[in-house]
Formats: sequence, structure tokens, C-alpha cells
Amino acid sequence: MTSGPQSTSDDAESSRSGSDASTDFSKLFGELKFPHLPDMEAVLAVNRRNLEALSSANRIALEGAQTVARRNVEIMQQTMAELTEAVRTLASAQGTQAKAAKQTELLKQAYERAVGYTQELRDLIQKSNTEALSLINKRFAEAMDELKALVEKAK
Repeated sequence: MTSGPQSTSDDAESSRSGSDASTDFSKLFGELKFPHLPDMEAVLAVNRRNLEALSSANRIALEGAQTVARRNVEIMQQTMAELTEAVRTLASAQGTQAKAAKQTELLKQAYERAVGYTQELRDLIQKSNTEALSLINKRFAEAMDELKALVEKAK
């Protein structure tokens, strides 16, 4: 069994088939038509505007959250003042029936205020969310139009 001459001819064949494969590969990809790439500076500018819009939307959402938090503190302070007054009113009521009637009236008022406060907070949250989402939706539509124009321009 001699391996010298035979291995050299195998290496030569292997080298030719590798060369043929790279030629086939080059021929295959040489025939493909790649689209022209758009101006990368313009693409970066589109993305920069996207990030600016996201930053603005985040700022709007943060401001909305701060507004809700401030209003929540105000509501708690007001509720504590109202609770103190309710305790005084109940303490001054004479008779069991008078206290029960006053307690029922105070509970009804407290419930109605709580519902009102909840609706107020809901409206504040909805306003900031709507504003932030509107900004993002507007920018998304603009970005799609800008990218479409860049692709068309690159053709």
C-alpha cells in the first residue's frame, strides 16, 4: 500500500473541486441583483428622530405619572381632613339613632368622593397615555414614509 503518489492526485482533485465550488458560488451570487442601499446618513437621521420621539413620549408619561402622584397626595390630605371632621361630627351627635344616621350619611359622602377621585385619577392617566401614544403613532407613520422614500430614492 503506497500512499505517496495517490494522495497527491487526491489533493489535486480536491483542490480543483474546491476551486470549482468557489467558481460556482461566485457565479451564483454574481447573477443575483442586490437592491441599492439607501443613504445611511438619512437612515441614521430617521432613527435619531425615532429616538427623540420615544424620549418625548417617555417625558410625557413621566410628567403624567408625577401629576397623578401629586394629585393622589392632595386627595389623601383632603381625605384625612374630612375624616377628622367626620369623627368630630359623629362625636357630637346625640343619641344612637342620630349617630347611626350621621354615620350612614358620612359613609355615603365618602363613597361618592372616592368614586369621583378614582375617575379624576383615571382621566389624568388616560390623558398622558393618550398624548404619549399619539406622539409615538405619529412618529411611526412619519418614519415609515421616510424609509419608503429612502428606498425609492436608492432604486
